[in-house]
Amino acid sequence: MINTPPPIILASASPRRRELLALLGVPFDVRAADVDETPLPGEPPAEYPKRLSLLKARAVAETLAAGIVIGADTAVIHRGDILGKPANADEARAMLQRLRGERHRVISGITVIEVATGKTITEACESTVFMRAMSDEEIEAYIASGDPMDKAGAYAVQNVEFAPVQKVVGCPANVMGLPVCHVVRNLRRLGVNLPDTPPTHCDIRYGYHCAITNYVMPDVEQQT
Repeated sequence: MINTPPPIILASASPRRRELLALLGVPFDVRAADVDETPLPGEPPAEYPKRLSLLKARAVAETLAAGIVIGADTAVIHRGDILGKPANADEARAMLQRLRGERHRVISGITVIEVATGKTITEACESTVFMRAMSDEEIEAYIASGDPMDKAGAYAVQNVEFAPVQKVVGCPANVMGLPVCHVVRNLRRLGVNLPDTPPTHCDIRYGYHCAITNYVMPDVEQQT
């Protein structure tokens, strides 16, 4: 186990990922990765976020001599289609009207690279999200707030005023963009010494019950 954590770099400009990673209680830097996020022809939707997380992490790792890079990408998948970030109000409206009263999958790809050795771990976390049946008026007010515009699927699960989500099955932090327990597990696999139970802070802070922390975290102890 490494006593002094190596520099940790988050390869994402997302403010939500920064907020979630800060729950680990260790310092980190942020370097946004400039990669082409266009899905490949015929690419399975579940593979898309994993591939992008690897691309982002590699793009930043190639610029460094040392440290550990975390890359992440999150996809909202509804009936086999990937819903990205809306380009305008019309797209946001169409996404929210499509998702309301329905369930969909949210998959985050997580890649952790140890720069010095090149050791790379990539995996995915999947949650099922049940949306409430919001009205057209509620959707219009939400769009007017500007909140949907930088979010996959055009919504934020943590927006308490709009409250678009009825239930999350799986990791709620995954729906926000960074499954914290998966990040902790993979950092510890690389020998990084972290606080004992940072994922519990995620539960407390956001008020959602995470159904997978106890499943993910025992595996950490077995592999460190």
